[in-house]
Amino acid sequence: MPNDTGFPTPDTDIPTIDPEIVQAALAGLLATPKTLPPKLFYDREGCRLFYLITDLPEYYLTRAEREPLAEAARFLSGQLQAGATLVEYGASDETKALTLLRAVDPTGRSLFKTYVPVDVAGPSLTALSARLAGIMPDLTVLPIRADFAHDIKLPPEVAMGSALGFFPGSTIGNMEPDQATSFLRRAHAALGPDGRFLLGADLRKDKSILLPAYDDSAGVTAAFNRNLLARLNREAGADFDPARFVHRAVWNDDESRIEMHLVSQHDQTVHLARHAIPFARGETIHTENSYKHTPDQIQAIAASAGWRPHGMWTDAQNLFAVYLLDHR
Repeated sequence: MPNDTGFPTPDTDIPTIDPEIVQAALAGLLATPKTLPPKLFYDREGCRLFYLITDLPEYYLTRAEREPLAEAARFLSGQLQAGATLVEYGASDETKALTLLRAVDPTGRSLFKTYVPVDVAGPSLTALSARLAGIMPDLTVLPIRADFAHDIKLPPEVAMGSALGFFPGSTIGNMEPDQATSFLRRAHAALGPDGRFLLGADLRKDKSILLPAYDDSAGVTAAFNRNLLARLNREAGADFDPARFVHRAVWNDDESRIEMHLVSQHDQTVHLARHAIPFARGETIHTENSYKHTPDQIQAIAASAGWRPHGMWTDAQNLFAVYLLDHR
């Protein structure tokens, strides 16, 4: 499959053992039930596959987000002063940020002077910065390679009071509710007392719409899920055979979330960092949750982190919501 996303192709990866990945993998695989953190999805190949997923007919989220995000950008054009800073969490691609970065104030001046993309994928940030240099040469881009699950210190060039946090794509749904609260609380502190936050979140809906979005007919999501095992082989010295695991997506109605699993098709033993990890046939590795929150639930999570709702926009089919938050 051609790589038209701007990311290096996966065969350019140089195998190296990453102690942090080893530690994260062992923490989940030695637990009961077995889990792996979703942040491990996003190596170069994982990023490539994810952007293929966003164009699939079953994956409604990206299309549904465009309308409310454009409406939010128009609203912000009359709210923010020109020269503001956009801080995007999980920014391995600039596509959604461009909707905001191209916004202008009522006098025609660019709303944002500075863009701070935050992501764990260093090569993606490098490629993003290079693309933006060609598209918007007057924009100052200050990438931060970091895990936004931890405290992030913004560059000194970011003027407090003019910063807008941005967390699109419903990644907030991949967090447990208490983790989402902790993340929003850290962003609240980082952005300063006058900061604002623009948050994308998928809405709860019928599973007949949800399940195909996470188990597409072309098998791209399955490849994305199994790629996690290939990454552990390369960067944690494991010996998974990805072909011996299959992708499964399920709707957990009680928890209001989609769950992604990798299901062992055989009794087998996998080795990682001198640990022998047994799998029974049918045993799963729980690789991701995607919570589907109601607006009331999002607002409750935000309020517990010190934010209050300032605006909310949805698409015409009420599939996806974009929330503007400010300090309480």
